[in-house]
Amino acid sequence: MLARSAWPGAGENANVRPLNRIDFRRSILAHGSKSIDVLAPHSQFYQGRFGRIAPDLPAWTPPGVPESGIDAFFLDVANTLMTEVPGADPADLLTMTPELEAEFQTGVVSDTATGIPAGYTYFGQFVDHDITFDTASSLQRKSDPEGILNFRTPRLDLDNVYGRGRSDQPYMYDGSTGKMLIGQIAGSTLSDLPRNAQGRALIGDMRNDENSMVSQLQLAMLRAHNTLVDRATAAGMDDPFEAARTTLRWLYQWVVWHDFVHRIANDEIHGAALSLETMPGGRKFWDLGLSDVYSWRNDPYMPVEFSVAAYRFGHSMVRNAYQTNFPHRGFGVFAPIFDNTGGGDPDDLRGFRPMKAENSIQWDWFLPMGGPGPFPQRARKIDTKLANALVNLHEDAAGSPMNILAFRNLKRGWSFGLPSGTDLAQKFGLTPIALGADEPDSLWYYILKEAGSLPGANGGQMLGRLGSTIVCGVFAGLLKGDPNSWVNIRPTWTPADDPLLQDGTDNADSPGKWELSSIIRLSGLPVAGGDF
Repeated sequence: MLARSAWPGAGENANVRPLNRIDFRRSILAHGSKSIDVLAPHSQFYQGRFGRIAPDLPAWTPPGVPESGIDAFFLDVANTLMTEVPGADPADLLTMTPELEAEFQTGVVSDTATGIPAGYTYFGQFVDHDITFDTASSLQRKSDPEGILNFRTPRLDLDNVYGRGRSDQPYMYDGSTGKMLIGQIAGSTLSDLPRNAQGRALIGDMRNDENSMVSQLQLAMLRAHNTLVDRATAAGMDDPFEAARTTLRWLYQWVVWHDFVHRIANDEIHGAALSLETMPGGRKFWDLGLSDVYSWRNDPYMPVEFSVAAYRFGHSMVRNAYQTNFPHRGFGVFAPIFDNTGGGDPDDLRGFRPMKAENSIQWDWFLPMGGPGPFPQRARKIDTKLANALVNLHEDAAGSPMNILAFRNLKRGWSFGLPSGTDLAQKFGLTPIALGADEPDSLWYYILKEAGSLPGANGGQMLGRLGSTIVCGVFAGLLKGDPNSWVNIRPTWTPADDPLLQDGTDNADSPGKWELSSIIRLSGLPVAGGDF
């Protein structure tokens, strides 16, 4: 879906300049190959679909490195500073996986793990797919973010679930009931996403079938919507579809802000970014405490400092492998997220194919839902080391550095002309962290280094102050900038007040709170082994 940003009026077009054709390139979050012509105004008065929160800062580039040497520089950083086990062969990695992931079997959070349940790694990916989809930027040239089209609304509105609606995409809906269509795993009673004859998911955003975890989160949203339609119908509501969609959107927004962002950000910064204030006379409203960090003129835009750097902290949380369920795969048996040895039909968790029963997610192994012993599994620490599974992605030609995710992210930040982490920290009045002589001041690297450098037990468990400031400021701004969010429509709304939600049942795993587990409970997907 095209972003709903309004073009500026004629008086703001004085500095309009056309951009050249921009090649669609593959990225870790965008697949396929197309090209379009993009015309975008370039004006100090214009806030585009993508934009900058610090347009006054200079672009960072490695000191003393000519443009012809950029690839070699970033490749060296990716291979020596940002890989869990430098030099490991993909085939060797598969045999190393049980050792690397052994802390899940003992329940001990190791030096590489956080206290964050692993399910939030992929919920973060799901959220990313709801607010941004850049298909047009190229890593081979400098990019102007105001000329890049965002194919997602910069709103937490689940357009990756509902797509363009029942009229434009009827193949996703049961037209007679207002429910979403659901598929089934072959040879079992377990649910899958609806798929075409080639096995590709028929959903609002193809990226939500990229791996088993995000695929099952997409399925949870579809099934949760259907549960809410049934409840709205039983309650005699005039439009069960719209009632269900509103409740699910608001619950999702609540979970994003009060659960997900709260888990990964500094408490003080999170609390300051969006606060419920009371005016004289008792009127309540949500106030943005970081509007100096992220603000917009007419509609929210997607800041590249967020989408290309700060929000990519989640890549460092990805593990090499996961236990998926009992009994189909079994306790203590790890499935690699990507088998990068090049086999035709690898036994891994990659998507874009029909779900297998052994890859169906048992949610108490991924979220705090009463799982036994070592569960839920935990995300990797937020730091500069990425799992080896992300070193050989097979996204590009064999041997291409584009298959190394760390290289790709570093190059992407450079191509967008992002400021250095040090400059941005100073702009926001923060004391910059120290970087080693061989460490880049790339904003993405800085965000990860800052998180991993937090003192004591906090190291790697959450974002640091600059990362928290950007992430909290943008999410708070997106909520406040959406005219249909609960923040604006009903500021005092809570899930416990919603007529379609059942307090004490839907949130049985987090009494008094509403967390991601509440959406899983609504969906009716398997939580414990016995549910299979």
